[in-house]
Amino acid sequence: MSEIKGLMQQLGKNARTASREMATASAEAKNQALHFTVEAIETSREQLVSANAKDLAAGKEKGLSAAMLDRLELTPTRIDSMIEGIQQVAALVDPIGEISDLRYMPSGIQVGRMRVPLGVIGIIYESRPNVTAEAASLCLKSGNATILRGGSEAIHSNQAIAKCINQGLEKADLPAAAVQVVETTDREAVGHMITMPEYIDVIVPRGGKGLIERVSKDARVPVIKHLDGICHVYVDDGADMTKAVNIALNAKTNRYGVCNAMETLLVADSMAEEFLPQIMQVYDEKEVELRGCEKTLKLLPGINAATKEDWVTEYLAPILAVKVVSGLDEAIDHINTYGSQHTDTIVSEDYANGMRFLREVDSSSVLINASTRFADGFEYGLGAEIGISTDKIHARGPVGLEGLTSQKYIVLGDGQIRN
Repeated sequence: MSEIKGLMQQLGKNARTASREMATASAEAKNQALHFTVEAIETSREQLVSANAKDLAAGKEKGLSAAMLDRLELTPTRIDSMIEGIQQVAALVDPIGEISDLRYMPSGIQVGRMRVPLGVIGIIYESRPNVTAEAASLCLKSGNATILRGGSEAIHSNQAIAKCINQGLEKADLPAAAVQVVETTDREAVGHMITMPEYIDVIVPRGGKGLIERVSKDARVPVIKHLDGICHVYVDDGADMTKAVNIALNAKTNRYGVCNAMETLLVADSMAEEFLPQIMQVYDEKEVELRGCEKTLKLLPGINAATKEDWVTEYLAPILAVKVVSGLDEAIDHINTYGSQHTDTIVSEDYANGMRFLREVDSSSVLINASTRFADGFEYGLGAEIGISTDKIHARGPVGLEGLTSQKYIVLGDGQIRN
């Protein structure tokens, strides 16, 4: 057995043991652990900054880009945000033990479902060290144990944050092994982590497309993930022009490098002549490059022509593909053909068209008259999220506390026997 494999199996064993204790932990104990973690972070600010400085220095030596270094840095404000995020998780209602759908059967038994933890969650992520605190706090509150494998560029920061979480767990009389950070930067660790179903119940990859594709391809453990955020805004026949402009502007330019930013704008033919020049004017002010279909090029001469590749590209940049469609049918067909089942919205004053869009667009979030940027755990009232899932089984859409749980059937009887 290789040294890395032995290390990962030991982490797995520790996590499995800890998960059994976490599954029975009271909401009070879990909240205490989170509050004690906040105290530990507050008193360890200097150590966190010092550990982060090592990562930043190593990153500069490796030639990491300015954007990557910015994501890596733990500023006082980001430490404050990390603390606030943990406090928000502590304030959420504990879903564990919740009983739902309880009903009497003809036999006299009562049948219902109880919400339970998933068990051990493996999380593989890149760059931002605050993910360590976000992911650990969500797993802890939902009664799970977790193994965290952050990017090698943040190894010292992640270990320092995990130390604070471990202190919080121990002070609340919960197992420190409920949150473990993989301390090796060897890529072999990921390979073992995603092929240990005896120890890990689900994997959540957070990072670039390459990471998620690799994990999805090689994992022997169920994966909660999304690959692309190819999100659409469709401006329907008779749409309110002010709403359409505001939504299209916000969905694209609020933030470019996020998975719920619009990448393709679809416009009904009847709206194109009036709407496209207006939206082009506001996009020009934001320096957004437009790439249009043939009809769009006629209405907006001077923009670049779109190719088929543009319909399936997640730009994460101030670039937008634009297509004029005949109407709702073609818009839905385009989204279901080229989209990534992430987030899509219709701008429409037609109730029937809006309802059809909700029913027929096969995405994890479908909206009417609202920006795609609302596809977010916090905006949906879930509190913090561990990511967004475009899978159809188990969790779909923003994955918060409930997404890190499952349900089991329970039966309440009074001596009944089956005939």
